[in-house]
Amino acid sequence: MTNTQTHTLAVPGADLVYDVRGPLPPSGGRPALLMIGQPMTAEGFEALAAHFTDRTVVTYDPRGLGRSIRKDGRSDHTPQQQADDLHLLIAALDSGPVDVFASSGGAVTALELVATHSGDVATLVAHEPPINAVLPDAAAAERARAAFHEAYQANGTGAGMAAFIAMTSWQGEFTDAYFAQPAPDPATFGMSTDDDGTRDDPLLSKNSWAISDYRPDAGVLTAAPTRVVIAVGEESAGTYTARTAEGMAALLGQKAAVFPSHHGGFLGGQFGYAGKPEEFAARLRDVLDAG
Repeated sequence: MTNTQTHTLAVPGADLVYDVRGPLPPSGGRPALLMIGQPMTAEGFEALAAHFTDRTVVTYDPRGLGRSIRKDGRSDHTPQQQADDLHLLIAALDSGPVDVFASSGGAVTALELVATHSGDVATLVAHEPPINAVLPDAAAAERARAAFHEAYQANGTGAGMAAFIAMTSWQGEFTDAYFAQPAPDPATFGMSTDDDGTRDDPLLSKNSWAISDYRPDAGVLTAAPTRVVIAVGEESAGTYTARTAEGMAALLGQKAAVFPSHHGGFLGGQFGYAGKPEEFAARLRDVLDAG
């Protein structure tokens, strides 16, 4: 594995911690490959980065998550703020435009980065961005999101996560049948029913609602010099994030590129929901090289 160097970048309102695997500027004439998620931090990309030892790979913890400490007194996570942070991070790398692989909420941030700082990104692969606005049942998706938030507020993390899993694994549009279901039991998913009293989880609270409320500007994105590829996991078919990926791809006049495995298809086994990182990396390499 390529040696990893960890750095801290002071930006307005936060200290961003990021990791660089490989030389800067990158060798071989290829851009650095930036991997981003939200609310997932840098550690989630370890298995994927291990398959790109021939490239300089950069990962980071978004402000307020993991090692990146906020100093702005806020708790919300917005794609606009995170895109500004990434713009400063890419400038600090001082090696020109980067390629970006972005997952989930990080894919939404990456779309905003392309919209506002298109010169920063050569190719973006945005994997399953959760954007309600691109769905035909957007209002119902917002109602489903509110339901898992309410479960979290009422009964804590286990209840909230169980409701979140029920939402993200539901097949097709959120119909009356979805909302008629009884509240899922956290024990069904191996989770505790204990409530520790905290209500600031970045996934289950309202802190990250700006991510799924994002409204992409297709005209700006298609006019950008960045090559944008929307990606979807083959095992995700019919689920919420597969439908948002397909909707986002259609908005840009393309079809979503199919990747191995599921929403976390690049994850290793240490996270309990292992994907197929080797196969995923091979597909990502093919997509990046096609540009």
